[in-house]
Amino acid sequence: MRNTLIFPGNSCPGLTAKICENLGMLPAEAELTQFSNGETSVRILTSVREKDVFIVQSGSPNINDTIMELLIMISACKGGSANKITAVLPYFPYSRQSKKKSHRGAITARMLANLLHVAGVKHVVTVDLHASQMQGFFQCPVDNLHAEPLIARWIRHNVPNWREAVVVSKNAGGTKRVTSLADALKLNFGMVTTDKRRGTAMTASMIMNDEIPLQSMLDGDSQNAQGGSTESELPPAGPAKDRASRIVADSQGSPRRLPVRTSIPPRSPYVRPRTATSQTSAIDELDEETETDDAEFNDQRAHDVTHGRLVHGHIVPDDFPSPATSAADASVPEDDPMTMSHASSFFQPEPHALGGSGEEGDNSDDDEEIITNSKVEHMITLVGDVKNRTVLIVDDMIDKPGSWIAAAETVVKRGLAKKVFCIATHGIFGGDCLEQMQACDCIDTIVVTNSYPVPESRQRASSKLVLLDLSFLLGEAIRRNHYGESISPLFQHIVD
Repeated sequence: MRNTLIFPGNSCPGLTAKICENLGMLPAEAELTQFSNGETSVRILTSVREKDVFIVQSGSPNINDTIMELLIMISACKGGSANKITAVLPYFPYSRQSKKKSHRGAITARMLANLLHVAGVKHVVTVDLHASQMQGFFQCPVDNLHAEPLIARWIRHNVPNWREAVVVSKNAGGTKRVTSLADALKLNFGMVTTDKRRGTAMTASMIMNDEIPLQSMLDGDSQNAQGGSTESELPPAGPAKDRASRIVADSQGSPRRLPVRTSIPPRSPYVRPRTATSQTSAIDELDEETETDDAEFNDQRAHDVTHGRLVHGHIVPDDFPSPATSAADASVPEDDPMTMSHASSFFQPEPHALGGSGEEGDNSDDDEEIITNSKVEHMITLVGDVKNRTVLIVDDMIDKPGSWIAAAETVVKRGLAKKVFCIATHGIFGGDCLEQMQACDCIDTIVVTNSYPVPESRQRASSKLVLLDLSFLLGEAIRRNHYGESISPLFQHIVD
């Protein structure tokens, strides 16, 4: 391409070389060094006057040095009178910090977008932003490419019996990404969710036992203080709004407050009362409406919901001792914490700095801290039928192994899946993530792209790792941007 220069950054020189090879050109020359105190120095070694400049720089383990290097290269090309400067960021840094999580938090992704604009960038090309709303942070056009067509093509060519596979999301925040891939491949999809709360103020028998009135639980202390009134001394049932109520769990495990009938015999909810007093009629109509609501929650596919116990980030048998129970008090019967999981949140909602529901989206770091907490036992739920099928666990990035291993063990040990493929666009592999996933027996293959640099030593040490090449996708995006062509064909799924 004439009047076009592609500069490689230090984060991904190999990917830039492949992009230039696909385009039939050589990478432009630039000298990138650091002073003894860590300052970044950039020197452009070729003329950029009136040229279309593309700078390829992705996230890396030295993320802050990478960002400063990118900003200085953009500023140097702008000072050299470049016609247009495009930043090609296969993995956009700080993309997980795209919203406030506390009153004194920072939206770092927006700040980085502002820095790119100030430096002089005129166009941004990236792949699979963590939150697609981040495109609104920029004051220039953004091409957010998707690796989904590339991943779908690999699945069709390399996964045995892929037409019988199930695409699974490892958290609730990733369901949109999973359903998009499932629709493209015309596959079924499922979801794995982890209970993030565990209350200790009330016991399970107090909440889940449908024989104990709620009013007696709340007023028990006051009645004992006044002389220990018994159940026979309780006043008769009054109007429906004044009667005692009880807490039961519906088909989804959530607590519901239902009225307690003390003197009215049970009857079928499908038979209307023939004769009744005004008080009895009001009570019957309320109970009939409540029981009818319960009937609406009856799910004919309830067998597709599977529960498991999660301790230290791993699936354990049902008879495994809870970490909250010590050996000293093992003789004291304790309520099952799994029964408490949903009901306790009804009485003790989790506080949140910003108020509201406190939902933060699909943040893998938060899931990691919750799952690997050694002092708390969690319930993990699999929604979907994966028995004797291949499971494709999909997300946008792999950073920490806890949630991936927990989801893989759930679909294999509880769902009886046959094979598990962990698929993501960005393989960050922080710490020993890749080594732990390699050691997990429930994971068969790990599929990521080369948007984030993975050292060759780690690639050779992991037999399960598969790297997909993004150079053709990025090269075609660069060519179409240079000639002013549409990039819509890059989002289409091409069936071979």
